[in-house]
Amino acid sequence: MKCLAIADLFIDKQVMEKGLQKLKEYNIDITIREWKHNDIEALQKDNINLEKNGSDAIELPKDILKDADTFDIVITQFAPLNKDTIDKFKNIKIIGVLRAGIENVNSKYAEEKGIDVFNTPGRSITSVSEFTVGMILSEIRNIARSNHYLKEGKWEKKFPNGILAPEIKNSKIGLIGYGDIGSRVADLLRPFGAKIQFFDDYFQGETKDEKVETLEQLVSESDIISMHYRLTNETKGMVNKKHFNLMKKSAIVINTARSGLINENDLIDALKDQRISGAAIDVYDEEPLPLNHPYNKLENITITPHVAGSTIGNFSNSPIILSDIILKFLNKK
Repeated sequence: MKCLAIADLFIDKQVMEKGLQKLKEYNIDITIREWKHNDIEALQKDNINLEKNGSDAIELPKDILKDADTFDIVITQFAPLNKDTIDKFKNIKIIGVLRAGIENVNSKYAEEKGIDVFNTPGRSITSVSEFTVGMILSEIRNIARSNHYLKEGKWEKKFPNGILAPEIKNSKIGLIGYGDIGSRVADLLRPFGAKIQFFDDYFQGETKDEKVETLEQLVSESDIISMHYRLTNETKGMVNKKHFNLMKKSAIVINTARSGLINENDLIDALKDQRISGAAIDVYDEEPLPLNHPYNKLENITITPHVAGSTIGNFSNSPIILSDIILKFLNKK
C-alpha cells in the first residue's frame, strides 16, 4: 500500500515521518509532501478559511497531487481535500485527518465513494485543558494585567474585579460541554476544591460533577463559565445577550474552544457595561485579531492569539495516534 502524508509548518516532514513509523513497519510506503506557507500566520489564515467555508475554500498546489492515483491512503492535517481533489486520488481507501475537526475534508463525498475517513479527536485534550486552567487563573488573579502594568512602570493592585481577587477553591465552575476536554478541565480543577457543574446535551455516564439540565441554570449559578462545545449550526451563538444578562456580575467567561460558540458582540457589550466581571479569550471571529478590535480597548479581558492547542505534544502525537487508528482498522479487514 502507498500513503501520501501532507506535512505543514505545525507537523513538518520530520515529525510526520517519525509519527508514521508504525505504518512503515506495516510495509506501507510513505511519501511526504509539504503544503507550504511563508509563516504560521499564513497557514492559520488558510485554516480558518477552511473551517468557516469548507474544503472548497482553497485548492491544493498541483505538485502535492502528483501521481495522486497511485496512493491508497492520504493523511492531512490542515491541507484541504475537496470533491475534485478526492476524485484525483482514484484508488484511495482511507483518508486520515490529524485533528479533531474534519472541516477541510469533504467527508460526505469521501464516504459516498466508499472511502473511510478517520480523525484524531483526542489529540488536544491535554494542551487545551491545561491552557484553560491557565486562562482561568490569569483572569481571576490578574496575572497578565499585573505583568502589563509593571512593564509600564505602574505598581497597580486595583483591577476590574476588585482589590481582592477570588479563589478557585471558593468558586462554582460551570463547564459548557463535558466531552474529552471539558471533563479533563474538571479533573484538573477538582483538586483546587471548586464545585463543578456542567451542561451537555450529549453526555451520558457517571461523573463526580453535577449535570444541570439547562444552559440558563448553569450561567446564572456559576462564578466561572468555560466553553467546551463543538461548533455546529445548532451551537453557533449558544451563549449570547440573554445568557450574559443571567450571569452574576462577578462572573468571568473563558473560551478556548471556538469563537462562534459565543456571540462576540454580545460579550463585548457585557464587558463594556460591566454586566460580568471579565473574560479570557483565545479564539476570535476574525483572526489575526485586528488592532482596532474592541477587545483591545477593554480592561476586563485577557486575550491570547489562538494558542491553546499549540504544544509539542499536541502536534507530535497526532501522527502516532492516527497510525494506531489506521492499523487497527486494517487489521480488522
